Amino acid sequence: MKILVVQDYLRSGGTERQSVLLANAFAAAGHETTLLTFRPGGALAGTVSSKVRRHSLQPFDCGLDWFAPGLARFVHRLSPDVVLCMGRMANCHAGSLSRATGPVVIATMRTGKSLPYLFRRSLHRCRHVVANSAEARDTLTRTYGVAAARVSVIHNSLVFPATTAAGATTRAAIRAAHGASADTSVLICVAMFRPEKNQRELIEVVAGLPAGKRWQLWLAGDGPARAECERLVAARGLMSQIKFLGFQKDPSALLAGADIAVHASQSEALSNFLIEAQAHGLPFVASEAQGVRECGRPDETAWVISRHDRDAFRQTLLARMNDPLPVRARQAAAAQAYARDTFDPARQVAAYLELFERQAEQG
Repeated sequence: MKILVVQDYLRSGGTERQSVLLANAFAAAGHETTLLTFRPGGALAGTVSSKVRRHSLQPFDCGLDWFAPGLARFVHRLSPDVVLCMGRMANCHAGSLSRATGPVVIATMRTGKSLPYLFRRSLHRCRHVVANSAEARDTLTRTYGVAAARVSVIHNSLVFPATTAAGATTRAAIRAAHGASADTSVLICVAMFRPEKNQRELIEVVAGLPAGKRWQLWLAGDGPARAECERLVAARGLMSQIKFLGFQKDPSALLAGADIAVHASQSEALSNFLIEAQAHGLPFVASEAQGVRECGRPDETAWVISRHDRDAFRQTLLARMNDPLPVRARQAAAAQAYARDTFDPARQVAAYLELFERQAEQG
């Protein structure tokens, strides 16, 4: 099968990681796979397999995510069997790529943001839509009027499955590198610094933790909202406890060194960070957002808090920080089992390929 995966730019976000994972997996399974981006380069460009054909539409990076010169012409020339559109900008172009005699175009719903007009139009023009959570599917059918028969739920895949190689040595080393002692509760959030990811809220939550509690907050990622968050941390006098760790090509070591995942994002469809945290045995405390409840077992490995309720978030966080070691061990085992069963990459890739074959057979 000839498969084309379309993504505007390989920035360091969760959707982009999924685009690369899927393209690499399709190619590894023997399918002729092309990963097409609008902009060249990007933080994840080096993670694309040599088996995947790479092409960018912009001759140099114009800095415009929506600018896709020659998109229709490229698709016509490539003549793929299936086009999989990933991300908001790619999906805005998906509708125009859908033709009665052209390739099967699959749109995806991977965002909790409101959808622009072209994206909404694509949802009704494309052959099929993949939602990455049941809540995203419900949004498609209830809010945007997409027929349920035209929607499939395929969860995100684990990009960084936990390995036994990390172990206690890696955990101790990474904690020591950031000044965290054995009795320090290490909280972690891995996300791009965008306003909707709302790291600012996490800073305000931990700023109110009891003075005698030993804790650190690790914020991994980069982006336009980072500078504001750094200024807030400095203003709160928390520079020694809140660490800005920058973009992480692979955050596995950080996850191995942490104790609890925290997230206050205002816009999700299914959080890649939270499912990776579960795979590494971390319970999470997170604000309510689309798909968050599907990232773990509520009140067993995952605690979901109403938005903007800092007191509830803080109290739940304190409860998890005070959980005794046997309880933490049970949470870790349950979280890993849930992630392994729900977000297994082989299963998700197989689901995509089965969907492609079924749609292609229908002509």
